[in-house]
Amino acid sequence: MGEDVGVRTFSREDRARYREKVRRCLDVFAEMLRESRFDVERPMTGLEIELNLVDDDFDPAMRNADVLEAIADPAFQTELGQFNVEINVEPRRLAGTGTAAFEEHVRASLNAAEEKARTVGAHMVMVGILPTLRPEHLTAETLSANPRYALLNEQIFAARGEDLPIAISGVERLATTADTITPEAACTSTQFHLQVSPAQFADYWNAAQAIAGIQVALGANSPLFFGRELWRETRVPLFQQATDTRAEEIKAQGVRPRVWFGERWITSVFDLFEENVRYFPALLPVCDPEDPAITLHSGGVPKLAELRLHNGTIYRWNRPVYDVLKGRPHLRVENRVLPAGPTVLDTVANGAFYFGLVRALAESDRPLWSQMSFSAAEENFNACARHGIDAQVYWPGLGYLPVTELVLRRLLPMAHHGLDRWGLDPAERDRLLGIVEQRCLTSRNGATWQAETLHRLESADHLDRPAALREVVRHYVDLMHSNRPVHEWPIP
Repeated sequence: MGEDVGVRTFSREDRARYREKVRRCLDVFAEMLRESRFDVERPMTGLEIELNLVDDDFDPAMRNADVLEAIADPAFQTELGQFNVEINVEPRRLAGTGTAAFEEHVRASLNAAEEKARTVGAHMVMVGILPTLRPEHLTAETLSANPRYALLNEQIFAARGEDLPIAISGVERLATTADTITPEAACTSTQFHLQVSPAQFADYWNAAQAIAGIQVALGANSPLFFGRELWRETRVPLFQQATDTRAEEIKAQGVRPRVWFGERWITSVFDLFEENVRYFPALLPVCDPEDPAITLHSGGVPKLAELRLHNGTIYRWNRPVYDVLKGRPHLRVENRVLPAGPTVLDTVANGAFYFGLVRALAESDRPLWSQMSFSAAEENFNACARHGIDAQVYWPGLGYLPVTELVLRRLLPMAHHGLDRWGLDPAERDRLLGIVEQRCLTSRNGATWQAETLHRLESADHLDRPAALREVVRHYVDLMHSNRPVHEWPIP
């Protein structure tokens, strides 16, 4: 979401000043791209994981301030809901055993944090949507204390002028309304960051868009919300609806949603930032004192604060990121399509598949996106969110086929090649891609495990839905801590 923002109201002058400033940032960014002023020598990868907090009864625990105080680690930060925290993992290179280092670091950090969270009556759960969430857990009172969240909530509802309808039809149906953006807090995700050069950016972003649906199908872990079984990755429709600034009439005019797949392949990273400025009004028109043109022309590196803040309020599933580290600017693709969990090992395997496949596609002689319409990629994304690992997808040269067949026949060998290009140790490559392979062979991921476990508890143990959901979370937490990949999880 960008920098912290204090409580305030915005005038017409604020918005006019911000619009002018963000356009000036865009001009400076274009100049930086022309002059190739970016760090491209040692591309890094990064990882963020959003987590849920539960109490001893496996209900949401509104304790993130207490938990963060107990953890006392700057890698852990607040998130939208009081039952959320986020861990930001230090970037590293993939070469050698980079993925194993990610896994070791995340497991050690989460285990230490879990031990401290227990001292204040909370436990951490990596899951896309916590099954025990109920409407009373998602209110204005359960927003985190950080003023930026209250301000964001206020601005989204000022733009809408009415309550948010949430309607999702899946295995079961849900229709409700919300008067805050807190339903967004239900959606906890894993985000992979990949640093790329300006010259490579379009190829990597296009590749990430082309495989977004495949990632969701394999990693789906959000089948349950408000006690209903909905899509296999319910995060996707819920996140889009929970942050929608458009009233029905505005939607009918074709105005883009702020949670956005996009509408075309790109030729430059500039395309994405320019779309942001052209299509989306500012939600948080906060101006920074820096003049980016003066900074650039005096030999400095501009922060482009307004452009970055604006970008942080547009929730692309693959988001462009401009950042400055140690005085050097760089670009990243932030891959946001996957839910959290189920285990650290599953998360790292998902990362290996993504990093390997996206590199293989980006470096291919004949780009995939020259053979496939953008709308086909979006259709794949929505089909995979709805049906998960049982989805059918379109692929150039193969037509429509089961996503598991596509992965086993075509995409795993490509990911294998891509990881070799990153210089990943062969044993690591085979260990992690083997997990993805087994997921396909067993048709088991976090979403199928949750749904099958719920059905078993309701039918065999004759539990009502609320009791069964608590049992789903209890079993889930035990298995999550085992770090066994989800395709090996038994149905209790």
